[in-house]
Amino acid sequence: MFERSKKYHISGVSHNIRFFEPYPFVTKSAKGKYLIDVDGNKYTDYWMGHWSLILGHVAPKITGEVKKQINNCWMHGTVNANTIEFSEVIQKAVPVAEKIRYVSTGTEATMYATRIARAKTGRKIIAKIDGGWHGYTTDLLKSVNYPFDQTESAGLTDEAHIVSIPYNNLEKSLSILESVKDDLAGVIIEPVLGGAGCIPATKEYLTGVQEFIHKNNSIFILDEIVTGFRFRFGCLYNTMNLDPDIVTLGKITGGGFPIGVICGKDEIMKITDINSNKRLDRSYIGGGTFSANPMTMTSGKAMLEFLKKNSGPLYKKIGKFGEQTRKELTKIFQDKVTVTGMGSLFMPHFLQNGVTDITNAEDAARCNTSILKKYHFEMIARDGIFFLPGKLGAISNAHTEADIKKLLEASERFAESM
Repeated sequence: MFERSKKYHISGVSHNIRFFEPYPFVTKSAKGKYLIDVDGNKYTDYWMGHWSLILGHVAPKITGEVKKQINNCWMHGTVNANTIEFSEVIQKAVPVAEKIRYVSTGTEATMYATRIARAKTGRKIIAKIDGGWHGYTTDLLKSVNYPFDQTESAGLTDEAHIVSIPYNNLEKSLSILESVKDDLAGVIIEPVLGGAGCIPATKEYLTGVQEFIHKNNSIFILDEIVTGFRFRFGCLYNTMNLDPDIVTLGKITGGGFPIGVICGKDEIMKITDINSNKRLDRSYIGGGTFSANPMTMTSGKAMLEFLKKNSGPLYKKIGKFGEQTRKELTKIFQDKVTVTGMGSLFMPHFLQNGVTDITNAEDAARCNTSILKKYHFEMIARDGIFFLPGKLGAISNAHTEADIKKLLEASERFAESM
C-alpha cells in the first residue's frame, strides 16, 4: 500500500507526521477504541485521530445525527440553521466566544487569529512559544523543532516578525517581549504544549505573560485546539482565571469532522466586520468553501451536547485513567522516565543529557526520542497497542480499565528489556 501511495502522494502520506520508517500504518477501518489495519490486525488506539476523538471511533451518538443530516444535505454553501444552533452551544461553554468564525482546519484558525491581532493593533510582531505548534501557516511556522533557532522550511517570508519565548520561564519570556513591545501585536500560547511534549503551562506563567500583553495593548491568543473540551466541558482557560482576547478551537469540537474555530471578544472581532469597516481598515478573514458545512456543524453539535450531558462521569473516568497511567508508568520506568500530561493526556520522556524534569520543549527534545519511538513500535508490533510513534497518548471514553492494564503490562515488558 505504501509503494502504491508513493506514486500519487508526497512521501506517500497526506500529513508529514503520519510518515515513519519502514512504512506508515495503513488503516482499513476503525470502531470504538480499535483501529483495524489493511492486514486485518486489531489495535487499541491511543492516537485517536490526532487526539480529536474523545468518544472513540464511530461514536453512536454522533453517527446517528450525521446519518440524518447526510440524507438532508451535506453541503449548502450558504448560511444554515445548523451553524447558528452549534454556535449557541459553543458560546455558552466558551465565554470569550462573543463572536465566532468557522474554518475547516486549526491551521486556518491560528492564521486568522494572528491576522486579527495585527490588524487590531497596527503592529507586526507575533510572539509564540519554543516548540509551539499552530499548524503550517507561514505566520507561525518558526521555532517548532529543536534547536529552535533554525529555519523550519524553505519559502517562509515572515520570520522576522515572529519571536519565540521559552515555555514556563516567565523572566526570560518577559525580557524578550519587552525587547519588541513597541511592535508586538500579540502572543499565541497553548495552555498545554501538545506536539512539543504534552507539557502543561503553570498558572503563574500564563497569567504573567497575559498581564504583560494586556498592559502593552497587545492581543492575548490562547490556542485551545488540543485542550478545548478535552479536560472539561469548555476550555482550560476558564479554570486558570485567564482573560484571552481570542481562543482557537478544533479537534474535539468538530465531532470527528474537519473544523477550526476562531472565538473572540466582540471588541476584537468587530475589526473583521465587512459592513462597518472600509477595506483598508478591516481584517479580512474568510472561511473557505467548506466552512460551517452542515455535516461538521451537526457532528460538532452532537459531540458538545453529549459531552455537556455526560461531562461529570465522562471527564472523571478518562481523567482517572490518565492519572493512573501517568502514575504507574512513572513507577514502571522509575528514574529512567518522566511522564508529562494532565487529565486524559500522557507522554513518557526517556531521560538523558542531564534532564530530570520536563517543563518546556527543550527539555523534551533533549530526551531520548529514539527509545520513545522504539517503545511505541514494540507495542504496535507485539501488543496490538497503537500510538503514533513519538507522540502523546490520548484516552477516550471508549477505553476501559482492562485497556489501561494491558498498556501497563506492555510497558513493564519493555522496561525489563531496556
